[in-house]
Amino acid sequence: MEIYDVSMAIHKNMPVYKNIESKRPFLKRVKSFEEDGINESEINMNLHTGTHIDAPLHVFKDGDSIEKIDIKKLITKCKVLDLTGIKMVTEDELKVKEIEKESFVILKTDNSYRDEFNAEFVFLEKSGAKYLADLNIKGVGIDALGIERGQIGHPTHNTIINNGAIIIEGLRLKEIKEGEYMMYALPLNIVGGDGAPARVILTK
Repeated sequence: MEIYDVSMAIHKNMPVYKNIESKRPFLKRVKSFEEDGINESEINMNLHTGTHIDAPLHVFKDGDSIEKIDIKKLITKCKVLDLTGIKMVTEDELKVKEIEKESFVILKTDNSYRDEFNAEFVFLEKSGAKYLADLNIKGVGIDALGIERGQIGHPTHNTIINNGAIIIEGLRLKEIKEGEYMMYALPLNIVGGDGAPARVILTK
């Protein structure tokens, strides 16, 4: 069995959404081996930094928080779709990919080949989101820190989440080929969280 870790490493110089400094994780050593006989640290980071899963609460005022997400939807077969070379993922690009109903899809784009935040990142456009929702997908993952860009009212988030599907952002898919995989995507169980960091593993 081949195992692929498609999660971002968390560190102070990692790419963050729109390069907003407050979104950068800050790791602070609160005990040291020299003074206390142990090392102990605390971390301060935005719940939507790095590889993470959005909860409905992220876009809906009274939406469910992250601990209420059905974990069965995140331990599942998935299909990686190679969509490199395009500027945005629309219905037209998805129609030719033979996506099965009620499946989990992962969008590999040119985002995976950049190590810094790109303001013009490839995103899932609203027509593509509607197409996936009409297929009643379990969820969709993408290799950008956001699944949409410059769309008023967040129609991609709203369409996907309102249909009961899950969004994973911040995947790293450079070494991943198009095809079917088993996915294990486990968010931290943060009660009341509007999202959570996740370690995402693909196996084949």
